[in-house]
Amino acid sequence: MSNHFGDGSLVAVDIAALVDDLVAETAVLHAALDGLRPEQWSLATPAARWSVGDHVSHLAYFDVTTLRSILDPEQFRLDAAALRAGGDDFSDRIAAEYRSLPGEALLAWFQTARAALVDGYRAVDPGRRLPWYGLDMTPASSVTARLMETWAHGHDIVDALGTSLVATVRLRHVADLGIRAMPYSYAINDLPLPIDSIMVELMAPGGSVWSWGSAHAVNRVEGNALDFCRVVTQRRHLDDTGLVVIGPVAQQWISVAQAFAGPAGPGRARARHAGTSAEVPGSLHDMCLARSSANGDVRARSKEDQ
Repeated sequence: MSNHFGDGSLVAVDIAALVDDLVAETAVLHAALDGLRPEQWSLATPAARWSVGDHVSHLAYFDVTTLRSILDPEQFRLDAAALRAGGDDFSDRIAAEYRSLPGEALLAWFQTARAALVDGYRAVDPGRRLPWYGLDMTPASSVTARLMETWAHGHDIVDALGTSLVATVRLRHVADLGIRAMPYSYAINDLPLPIDSIMVELMAPGGSVWSWGSAHAVNRVEGNALDFCRVVTQRRHLDDTGLVVIGPVAQQWISVAQAFAGPAGPGRARARHAGTSAEVPGSLHDMCLARSSANGDVRARSKEDQ
C-alpha cells in the first residue's frame, strides 16, 4: 500500500468475514436475477453493448478462473496468458462468446461457479499468493475483488431493470479497494504517481463516517460512500454524484480512479441520475461544500475534459 492514505485506516483482514460478506452480496444479486423473464436477460445496461446476461456470464467466467487460480495456479497462468494474447478486449470477447446462453442457464452457471469459489476460498491457505491477470494477490484481496465485481456488475444490472441496490456496510470493502488501487489507476493511464497525500472521508450507510488518510491533507475527497464506490468502479460519472473533490492531486486521481483490473476503463458519460447528492446527509454535505468553497475546488475534471 502506498503512503498516500497512511496505514491505519484500511480494512483489517479477516478472510472468513470477507467470504461471509461475499456470500451476502451474492445473495442480493441472486434475488435481483431470480424470476427474470427471458427478454429481461437481453436488456441493455449502462455498460456499452452489454446486456444483463453479459454481466452474469462475466461474473461466472471469472469465478471459474479464480477458483482455478486457487486449485491449479500453473494452469491458470497458461490460460491467462492465452486470453491476454488475444488483446485487452477479452472481457468483451467473453461476453460475446456466451451471449447465446439463455438466462436460466446463465443463472445456473453463476450459482454453481460462485458456490464452488466460496468453498475454495474457505479452504485456501490465507498466506498464499494467487495468480491473477495483473499482479498476484492474497486470498483476502481476491475475495474483496470478487465482492467488488459482484456489487459493480449488480449495479449495472439493477440499473437496467429499473430497480436499485440497498447500500450496506459491505461498501467499505469496495471503497477500500478503490483506494488501494490508486497506484494501479495511475499506472494503467501512464501517469506518474503523485507524492502528495489524500484524505478520503465518506458518510457510510447507517450514518457513521469512514476515513482514510491524514486529516491535515490538502487534497481531499468527501461525500457519500455509495457515490464514491460508484465512481471508483466507474458506474457513475463524477458529475452525477454528490462527491466533493478538493485539490489538484485528488482531482487527478478521482478522474482516473479504477477499482477493477484490466486496461484503463472508459468511465461513464454524464447522465443525471436520481439519488446522488440528496443521499449525502446534510451535515457532511454542507461541510464538504464549505471546505471546497474555501479551497476554490468543487469538482474534478473528467477524462473527456482533460
